[in-house]
Amino acid sequence: MNQFVTVKQIARETLTRLCDNLVFPSLIYRDDGDHRSVKKGDTVLVKRPVRLEAKAFSSASGIETQDLVEEAVEVKLDTIASVDVELTAIESACDMDSMTRLFLEPAAAALAEKINADGLMLYRDVRQNCGIAGTPPDTLSAFANASLLLDENRVPTDYRYAVWSPHAASRLKQIPAVVSAEACGSSKALRTGNIGKVFGLENYMSQAVVYHESGTLSEATETLTITAKTAGTAPTLELTASKAGGTPSISGKGLCRGDLLQTDDYDLLVTADCTATSATKIVVPVDARSYAAAKVGDVVHVVGGHEANLCFHPHAFAFVTRPLAIPAGVEAYVTSYNGISLRVVRGYDIRYKKEILSMDVLYAFKTVYPELAVRYLG
Repeated sequence: MNQFVTVKQIARETLTRLCDNLVFPSLIYRDDGDHRSVKKGDTVLVKRPVRLEAKAFSSASGIETQDLVEEAVEVKLDTIASVDVELTAIESACDMDSMTRLFLEPAAAALAEKINADGLMLYRDVRQNCGIAGTPPDTLSAFANASLLLDENRVPTDYRYAVWSPHAASRLKQIPAVVSAEACGSSKALRTGNIGKVFGLENYMSQAVVYHESGTLSEATETLTITAKTAGTAPTLELTASKAGGTPSISGKGLCRGDLLQTDDYDLLVTADCTATSATKIVVPVDARSYAAAKVGDVVHVVGGHEANLCFHPHAFAFVTRPLAIPAGVEAYVTSYNGISLRVVRGYDIRYKKEILSMDVLYAFKTVYPELAVRYLG
């Protein structure tokens, strides 16, 4: 590597490009803390955004004040996204332009791809849903139904976002009302492929939207009924299988974290993997809201595999990052911008006698207010 291209230059150039490639973290609440260096596995306290409630004024009793208390939640910084190369692979870079083309831009894209993908895994914490599993949205009802669920949960109307899979985005871009200049006021969607804002949702496409593989219990032919509820810090529901004209057997079949169970009146969210240990019963971990909604005697069915598109307010989720410590005895630089910290290290691997250039980001995602998000099944 050319001696005039420093790790400081590399870090600053890469971070700018990394921020340009991030989709999901740019749309949610970001916390980069006090900029003290930490290490992977450390737990930090993150302040949740304050939620206030508008109340009717009473001339008799006067105003009712609300405390501006920022609750803190613990977040474990458990993920490092890293790109590492031998310097021989980029030693032909004789200037910053060549370095950018050969390494910085691909590295920034790779880091962003992993960070986006990890963030969109938060769909597993979202119980509210609409759409049909396995059927990509292709009408304006996709926007309307998602907006309705957000409205019913009193989600603020400002700053609502939706992140769609490429498959879903392709269908939505073909809706006549979206591409028609007469209907939407401009032909921007047709000219740029951009969906834009529809029914209060600012829409984005991400290749990192996850396809949720449902558990094997979704393939069972048995009828599943809620037969018991167990409260606690990790509430559970007991499901019992029955089969008309036959003997039920769900032993060995299971559910996955993020699976959805549907009844005629409400939905339930599975919060951890579980497996049936008998032919007729399975104990299913659920979130507190699912536990409260569940009624003994109701029949449920497991929602099948689907693309987990997300519609949300920024305060539904948090992206947390902290600077990594600079290792001793090597050339390194840490830089932060717009809630993202990036470390670049140039070192020597004595075991393999190779010079290595490494860049990494320490981060974590956290679901803060799941009720401010909707999973759109596709």
